[in-house]
Amino acid sequence: METPENRPELPKSPRPPRRRGRTTLLIAGAAVLGVVAGVVTGYAVQYDREPTPLPPLSQPELSDSKTVPAGASTTAQSVNVNRQVKTDGDLRKLLVRKPKGATADKSQAADWMSLIEYAGDFKKPDRMFEDMLRDDPRRIATTSWGQRGEVFVTVNLIQFRDDDRLSAPEWGLGQQAYMSHDDYAGNNGKPIPGSGNGRVYVYDEPLRKAGYEPVYQARVIARRGDVVMEIWYMNNTRKVSEKAVMSLAKQQLERL
Repeated sequence: METPENRPELPKSPRPPRRRGRTTLLIAGAAVLGVVAGVVTGYAVQYDREPTPLPPLSQPELSDSKTVPAGASTTAQSVNVNRQVKTDGDLRKLLVRKPKGATADKSQAADWMSLIEYAGDFKKPDRMFEDMLRDDPRRIATTSWGQRGEVFVTVNLIQFRDDDRLSAPEWGLGQQAYMSHDDYAGNNGKPIPGSGNGRVYVYDEPLRKAGYEPVYQARVIARRGDVVMEIWYMNNTRKVSEKAVMSLAKQQLERL
């Protein structure tokens, strides 16, 4: 894994804070009135109905909840429900496994990462920390490994609470927005098939620092439901293989 000396300084999030003004308050007020009206109507209807007997407590054939395969009646909502069932468990188990021959010491095994640790890898940690807090992250799972002493990979799964279904996509798109700048990847990246708007960015120029060999890098940013997938892929001897990064990105998306 990269050392503190050659660790790349990752970019800050450029997206300005979302403002919630008078319109939001009016909508919230209308929602509250709707809920109250619904509760009153419900009580009125139930008052005239005969009581319904409860089902027996013993239900031996009740099975665990499983995701439902896609079919003709599959909708965007049902897909999100299925994904939520999967990601509500131990998020670390959804991290892609290191390839054969790769090495990872105990500190690099699948684990949780604090928001302070994550923000600390960016150029302006305080700015990133504030941005992340605004988007209400739930947790971050991470893993990393090295291969042949030249390839180093870190995979982060950043899950948001996403109560308004906006935090994850907005944060992911905000990170993608500046990747084409010369200070970062310098290109628009390549779309990941079947990912929606996920992209692989292989940097045009390596990271250079006096006294050190150049480090070639790539970054993946994609999303599944309330989870933003981020991969950092680095090589200290040659330009990163786009094919290798794309293959890893597809594997991680499949696990989500």
